[in-house]
Amino acid sequence: MKNHLTFLCLLTTFACFAQKRLNLTLPDDALTATRKVQASLVDGESCIYYWEGSVYSRIPQERDKLLFNYVGMNIRTTKTDTAHGKTGYRQYSREILLYMNPKTGEVIRTWTNPWTQKEVTVLQIVNDPVNSRGVLTADDLGTPFSVVDGRAFWNIEVPLLYPNPMKGETYKTYVGTNKPMYQAIEMFNFSVDVKELTNPKKKRADDVNISWARVCQWLPWMEMGDKEGWLIYNGQGKKLSKFDHLPTALKDFIAKEHPEFTTPPPIDDKRPNETSWTYFKKWIDKKRGQ
Repeated sequence: MKNHLTFLCLLTTFACFAQKRLNLTLPDDALTATRKVQASLVDGESCIYYWEGSVYSRIPQERDKLLFNYVGMNIRTTKTDTAHGKTGYRQYSREILLYMNPKTGEVIRTWTNPWTQKEVTVLQIVNDPVNSRGVLTADDLGTPFSVVDGRAFWNIEVPLLYPNPMKGETYKTYVGTNKPMYQAIEMFNFSVDVKELTNPKKKRADDVNISWARVCQWLPWMEMGDKEGWLIYNGQGKKLSKFDHLPTALKDFIAKEHPEFTTPPPIDDKRPNETSWTYFKKWIDKKRGQ
């Protein structure tokens, strides 16, 4: 019996040593860490991000204007997948962003454009799905984390340039003319507790803070046509432990208009991604009876 107990103790000790903390300077461990940040190591497990911030206009030689505040959410999951013989993961998500009146804090449904004086319908961001375009592997990622004072930092810049879905005279009121491409850039910054992130027993990182910035063309529903200028979004948020922790405005919007946003897309989702522009095109075409 004594020998048997000694053997079990040795096995337990070996198992503890075998479960080493993730080393963020190693590409494979860094890949695992990013998945824990984004969602979970468990295929199909749902995770929620929330963020809030402001939207400013940027027009050359004109003072920037605060146009809107906003609240946003993204519900997501991941699954293990392979590409070119390498194991990685795919991400599946959908997201909502609601535009708020900066003075009252209320969700706005109509907006008077300060440049045209025209009242327009506000189309909230309802992008479903927003899935990764491929499998993220260690070869793609490298070692993106830096560590300072117990926090791991991970920054992602995503320059966007893709065909404009609303080219031509039909949509010139909304996006102008002679714009064959849509252009924007999004910047994501994650701050994570290192001990939790590198803990081999934890399947997900929960102590995650985020900041997000976006520079993009005017939104189509603003009806800015060919007017020169851009929008600048800036905000911050965190990974939430429960759906119920979302602000009331988001929960009410989801319950009344988009109940499917209580769960992420399925991990076999094959639909094309939605953007603010493709969503607007569907909305305006339906309104016109096209």
